[in-house]
Amino acid sequence: MLLNSLFGYEARRKRLLKKVPQGALHDFLSVPFPSEETCLSDLPILSVDFETTGLNAITDKLLSVGFVSIDKRQIKLGSCYHQIINTQHRLDADNVIIHHITDQQKSQGEPLRAVVEALLKALAGKVMLVHFARIEKQFLKQACLALYGVSPPIMILDTLAMAKRKLDQRDIAYDPQELRLSALRHKYNLPKHFAHNALNDAIATAELLLVQQKSATTKLKDLF
Repeated sequence: MLLNSLFGYEARRKRLLKKVPQGALHDFLSVPFPSEETCLSDLPILSVDFETTGLNAITDKLLSVGFVSIDKRQIKLGSCYHQIINTQHRLDADNVIIHHITDQQKSQGEPLRAVVEALLKALAGKVMLVHFARIEKQFLKQACLALYGVSPPIMILDTLAMAKRKLDQRDIAYDPQELRLSALRHKYNLPKHFAHNALNDAIATAELLLVQQKSATTKLKDLF
């Protein structure tokens, strides 16, 4: 089932490549996904985090994007990217308290297209790493539908899902709060980080993966 799923990414990538015009999405689709046999030591990864105006990808908007590359099990801080998006969506006070992005900062941000294109360029040929994939998966899907009319296949690794599988294997009850990024970092003796900043959370997720998966010979197919 897993191999069929990974093969499906490549099949869909090739189909869409024939249909989309030249541009950022075409360039992204031009690069094959990593093989399911790729070892973690050789796996090109982009750790990504989004801040949004809410949790509904249909009615809410992307507010900021942060990412950093992992290459040969090293976090490449020189690849760090963080950008606020100029969305017309009015920010609620409660939302601002969480992500600390104001309407003024938002008004000075970059257009959605420029930020999504920067993400797709960095993501080409890589696996996207996130913590709690539903947010990034759904919001990126909606952004691509709005910009290009199609949603490209994105190969995603989820540190939350990896942690959940380990807890489920114990076959005993646990508090879902144990799956929060901060809780998992504490479990692995990683330092506290300034949460709800897209770049900070992307780096924090990258660090978590490297302590979750200590074996460099672990293969991509074993991480899903």
